[in-house]
Amino acid sequence: MRDLPGKVGFVSLGCPKALVDSEQILTRLRAEGYLIAPSYEDADLVVVNTCGFIESAIDESLDAIGEALAKNGKVIVTGCLGAKAETIREVHPRVLAVTGPHATAEVMHAVHTHLPQPHDPFMDLVPPQGIRLTPAHYAYLKISEGCNHRCTFCIIPSLRGDLISRPIGDVMLEAENLVRAGVRELLVISQDTSAYGVDVKYRTGFWRGRPLKTRMTELVQALSELGVWVRLHYVYPYPHVDEVIPLMAEGKLLPYLDVPLQHANQRILKAMKRPACAENNLARIRSWRDICPEIAIRSTFIVGFPGETKGEFDELLEFIEAAELDRVGCFTYSPVDGARANALPNHIAEDVKEGRRAELMALQEKISAVRMRRKIGKTMTVLIDAVDGSGATARSAADAPEIDGNVYIENARGLKAGDFAEVTITGSDVHDSWGTPVVADRPDLRPPARSARA
Repeated sequence: MRDLPGKVGFVSLGCPKALVDSEQILTRLRAEGYLIAPSYEDADLVVVNTCGFIESAIDESLDAIGEALAKNGKVIVTGCLGAKAETIREVHPRVLAVTGPHATAEVMHAVHTHLPQPHDPFMDLVPPQGIRLTPAHYAYLKISEGCNHRCTFCIIPSLRGDLISRPIGDVMLEAENLVRAGVRELLVISQDTSAYGVDVKYRTGFWRGRPLKTRMTELVQALSELGVWVRLHYVYPYPHVDEVIPLMAEGKLLPYLDVPLQHANQRILKAMKRPACAENNLARIRSWRDICPEIAIRSTFIVGFPGETKGEFDELLEFIEAAELDRVGCFTYSPVDGARANALPNHIAEDVKEGRRAELMALQEKISAVRMRRKIGKTMTVLIDAVDGSGATARSAADAPEIDGNVYIENARGLKAGDFAEVTITGSDVHDSWGTPVVADRPDLRPPARSARA
């Protein structure tokens, strides 16, 4: 045993699912008495949680590993890129150990090997909600690992495996602990949130002594009872998704869906092997808005997929114009090592792909600007993320942290991060809004889920 607890530095890259993996590792580290070092120089060793989804993410991960080696020298690598240990060791042979994603036990074994364990893992050394990397007022709630789909542009299943749904009782216990710790927004994440429970045939679990089916609809109904904002991410447009829209209309869930559609042309979607590729997504979006007019829909699209013709791209533009989505991200097709789409014929030239991406985003900016202007003059509930002097940065129900826009508030004295406030929107641009407060947060009020009202 050491006289002083060992200090571990930590670098977390990638998506929110990887962030949750990092939080779980950090929780174990603190449970065993390790200290978390604020810099490379203060650390006895460094853990780097990597991303390996696309080439730019791989490059960023390899650079981060190299920086940690240069500044500290003792590095353990985990995460999605860790599933390709040979790639890492070819560039950085000095790393101490390499593990794949969601491998907390393996990471801890590597830490124990190179830095003696200060304590037995008594969980009273850490708070019930664990160690988190997000601000105190919101948290990601990961409900499953892996994915059963085999999209041709994606290597996630080879990195993270098939779908494994967490027991619904465990998910609800974590959510309750987070809310007790002060979290006011839960962001539900997975590789495919709509598929929650498919692998266990929607097995019945228990929460608060009552039976609860392991299924997305039942899960979000239960989460809605906790009295905080609940935001859904990575929702594939299966028919049963329609079941949660009335909950949004009733104010039980945030009227927000993150639906990764990827394209609009049926041939391209089939070549991508996208789930629900035969669904009429435009009709579904319109039906969602009929039920819940306030719903904000975010999506991502890929342009320049191998074989994509100008006509098929134009069909995507027509869909974007007709769907009037609130938030859109667009990526050019990237030939990730191991993706089956790499073997498809007729790859698109880089300049053509970039031109299509720019054209799509220019169209979406016009749509976004119009949809944002419609909010001017309305009053909405926002969640305060930060306060700086007399101003504050907040988010509405239509804004997920870091990927969507912000609401900037003037004269925000008396507000603090984690407060809910009512604001009147006074201005907007393509992504963000500006507003003035109407009523400051009251702790005795349950935060409304609706994003705006006339």
